Amino acid sequence: MSRSWLKRLLKIAGLLLVGLLLLVSVAVTFTIGWRPLIGAKARPLTDRSFEPTTARLERGRYLVEGVAGCFFCHSDLDWKSPGAPPVTGARGAGHVWALEEMPWLVSSNITPDKETGIGDWSDDALARAIREGIGRDGRTLFPLMPYGQYRQMSDEDLASIIVYLRASPAVHNPLPKTEIPFPVSRLIQSAPEPVQGPVAPPPMSNPVERGAYLVSLANCIDCHTAHDKGALLPGMEYAGGFLLDEPGKKVASLNITPDATGISYYDEALFIEVMRTGHVKARQLSPVMPWAAYRLMNDEDLKAVFAYLRTLKGVRHQVDNTETPTPCRLCRQRHGLGDRN
Repeated sequence: MSRSWLKRLLKIAGLLLVGLLLLVSVAVTFTIGWRPLIGAKARPLTDRSFEPTTARLERGRYLVEGVAGCFFCHSDLDWKSPGAPPVTGARGAGHVWALEEMPWLVSSNITPDKETGIGDWSDDALARAIREGIGRDGRTLFPLMPYGQYRQMSDEDLASIIVYLRASPAVHNPLPKTEIPFPVSRLIQSAPEPVQGPVAPPPMSNPVERGAYLVSLANCIDCHTAHDKGALLPGMEYAGGFLLDEPGKKVASLNITPDATGISYYDEALFIEVMRTGHVKARQLSPVMPWAAYRLMNDEDLKAVFAYLRTLKGVRHQVDNTETPTPCRLCRQRHGLGDRN
């Protein structure tokens, strides 16, 4: 083969390689993005700290124990008690989920124990984990921790939560580390997003805006929306159908939109009664609905939550856990009355 032919072949091969790289680049950009390959966005930690004032301690108690219900995910629960509250003496000490779909999932110990909890974490490391999804060691937290919603959390509420967690009883509870399998471990690298500037609270005098803020802190949308491949199913926001684990069975979240198949028949008084008692008249709510946390919210905040829920788009989607589960074409799950959708 002559040198001219060899040069021509090498040139063609080079052009093909460049074209292939361009195609791969375009495919990655418009599908999974580059974060699963290059890692999550993460800002460096700072030395900021939050002064433990009485006001922050009380606000933090209200948010951790009530609105955000942090201990309901980060504790073993007492399923034999009304509302399945955290087990006494183990509040915030972490929880091994042992889910069929995610047997590797572990909620960490968020008590101030120095060896097994957050006792050695800096305030900014906690702030970054809560709102930005990056652990102290730089790893990406699994998005069941709703840091996507918590990005809206005001700076002062963030400080209050951290102050309260630091003041909570330390519980020594060694836990296995969450080992997220491939490819999930790479795909979630797109979830974290640094909070670059100050986050102010919304106008709390406006009930709807106040309610929207509280609903984001309570992360109602994740539980009350069906998921598809880990993402919220478009058009089904707050319409229920997400399958949750109650000991021994699956429970579908209910439709809380103002559609006739949702909670259109609720008024403000009934909504508050449900949140306080865990009952819709004679019907008891499943304990997977953490009403035992939300019952601690004051009337003004519960009214604001209800005001916001009334503004949602109504979605027709029948869900009834007293009925035999059947396939549902809308949420792509199996739940009671699924065949009627």
